[in-house]
Amino acid sequence: MSAEQFTELWLALAACSLLAAAWLYFFIRYDRHPEPLWLLARTFGWGVVAWLVSAVFGASFDQWGMWPLGLALLAAITEEAFKMLAASTALAEEAFDEPMDGLVYAVTAALGFAYAENLTYALGFGGSAVAWHMLITTLAHALFSAPQGYALGKFYLFGRNWWRSQGLLISIFLHFAYNTLVLNEPGWIQLGVLLLMVGMMALLARRYYRRFQQYAVGASRAVDAEL
Repeated sequence: MSAEQFTELWLALAACSLLAAAWLYFFIRYDRHPEPLWLLARTFGWGVVAWLVSAVFGASFDQWGMWPLGLALLAAITEEAFKMLAASTALAEEAFDEPMDGLVYAVTAALGFAYAENLTYALGFGGSAVAWHMLITTLAHALFSAPQGYALGKFYLFGRNWWRSQGLLISIFLHFAYNTLVLNEPGWIQLGVLLLMVGMMALLARRYYRRFQQYAVGASRAVDAEL
């Protein structure tokens, strides 16, 4: 590896880290009761593990000789299922004490997943090739997990596994739809649909945040009234 390639790779790794940190701050800044850093770091780490396990499964899928759409669906199911497991590791902690935390930990796990994916992509294809991939997939993975976060928040409130199943199914659908758009070299139509989908997912995530913010404000007022 030349000095120029080495520098380019380290710049890509630094960019991956800064982007993950920036998106994490963007998504958790509305949390009225900030989560402990150690639990965020652990959930992020579980997201990294989720990508490693998904990558092992994904490598085996290529040997099955399936149609591209079938592979795209299997990839969506595997990745979202392991991301959901990574986020769910925070459920048993005392710090998970309000519905908003479901979104926080789901997004944190997704960013850990995207971080590992971006690092691997940079190592495999070089720093210059990771820029577009890093920007799109980091946000996409976080937004795919928005329904999971909402479902974890509902599970916290009502304790029904149906909410988690529903959130996982929606995430799989969004991920599969995204995968089908990037199966081939994207053209302007595909790019436009992709941007529209990312915008719709962003609006969905914002809606979920607002709902849980309202719950958090209402709960805080109820506690103040009791005091």
